[in-house]
Amino acid sequence: MMITSNERLLLVEKVIILKSLTIFSDTPENILADLAPLMQEEDFEKETLLFREGDTGDCMFIIHRGEVRIHKNNTTLAVLKEKEVFGELSLLDAETRSASASCQTDCTLFRIDQEPFYELIDARPEVARGFIKILCQRLRAQNEKSVQSRNL
Repeated sequence: MMITSNERLLLVEKVIILKSLTIFSDTPENILADLAPLMQEEDFEKETLLFREGDTGDCMFIIHRGEVRIHKNNTTLAVLKEKEVFGELSLLDAETRSASASCQTDCTLFRIDQEPFYELIDARPEVARGFIKILCQRLRAQNEKSVQSRNL
């Protein structure tokens, strides 16, 4: 369940948040200033289901406050905290979610929707570079894990 908040962040504060994220750490501030208005601030109560595994994804979330549990059924895959991102693949394609996400605490999240993001990367391809970089890092880490588990 979403709760409302009178506290909204200024554009410059959103740019600072974006710059602090691994995905956007190398993106210039002037480009982040174009991305910041796409951040929709939303407050959620503890135990709110944000999305289910199998749902079609069309947005990414940035955790501003609180903790989000990523899970498959009752198995917790990760607990994400402030300044972490989830659902980022949904900005690039509209495939189904690979896991569910629930608020482990009361949360303030920023949602970035796919459609306006596509419009932004059409105008500012540099924004996509951060995504490509982090996805490559995750893929390399996953490959390394896979190799190590085979060698055991």
